[in-house]
Amino acid sequence: MGAALCLLSAACFGAMAIFGKLAYDAGVSPEALLLVRFTLAAVLLGIVVLVRPGLRRAASGPPRQGAAGRPAMTRGRVLVIAVGLGAIGYATQASLFFSALRLMDASLLALILYTYPVMVTVTAVLLGRDRLTLARAAALAAASGGTLLVLLGAGGMSFHPLGALLAFASAVTYTVYILVADTVVHRLAPVVLSALVMTGAAGTLTARALLAGGVDLGFGASGWFWLAAIAVVSTVVAMLTFFAGLKRIGPSAAAILSTFEPVVTAALAALVLGESLTPVQLAGGALVLSCVVVLQLRRQDRGPRPAPDLPDPENRRGLESAREDRTEPVGLAP
Repeated sequence: MGAALCLLSAACFGAMAIFGKLAYDAGVSPEALLLVRFTLAAVLLGIVVLVRPGLRRAASGPPRQGAAGRPAMTRGRVLVIAVGLGAIGYATQASLFFSALRLMDASLLALILYTYPVMVTVTAVLLGRDRLTLARAAALAAASGGTLLVLLGAGGMSFHPLGALLAFASAVTYTVYILVADTVVHRLAPVVLSALVMTGAAGTLTARALLAGGVDLGFGASGWFWLAAIAVVSTVVAMLTFFAGLKRIGPSAAAILSTFEPVVTAALAALVLGESLTPVQLAGGALVLSCVVVLQLRRQDRGPRPAPDLPDPENRRGLESAREDRTEPVGLAP
């Protein structure tokens, strides 16, 4: 289920490039796109939190303790991190991405951005969050190689030094975002975490728009339609499924499966925009999909991923200490 959720998230995120291009054609500016995207997503998720109280609770599980003997996070700290993920992490990553998109081809931008699965995997291993098994290394190599083929198969690409720097900064920011999100994803229900992230991002972008003198929202109905598609499909659904998948399979596997995103983008570009898929791109897509099979077979052999920060189940003293010091999962239930 975790792999399927991450693939659905990647498909939704992959559609955003197409929706964005159609929105730009309808007269929407990048600043308006970002502001409306996050604000509308925050409102929609807030409504879901209010009308579906059953979705507010984080899944119950064994008692948690901070890693390496550190105390568990307090409720306030979890909420601050969740809002900060949007206000600092997501808002910064999205701004860097769309700034780079103004200066360079989308294919080269995506090629640089998709260095983040390697960075996430290596960092997660160094932090002790994941193990670099042979199967995971093979999946990462297949996903990275497939992404390279999909993007290089798009044809000639123009290089812009500043654009490349912004793209790499976007990849680094997204790496940090995923790794920080992994520390709170087990303590918050996906809908609550997504709502807090979107609220934080919307707040940052609203403040920036006010400081810049406002954002032009005078585009037509078609522009609002594509913005709604970005907010609902490529933000709300994409984030909910990503956090739910991240919770089940961990940061490195989630990042590897996210390489399915440019495959979806290339396929939709062929269907919607009339672009053609080359044999090289088709081979790259097949290579990316092969990593899904490898990860899924490996996961069936190992069983479900345990929640992070759990004490050793054979250590009775650790369990007793965890019961005494545990912090309840934050679900904002009434």
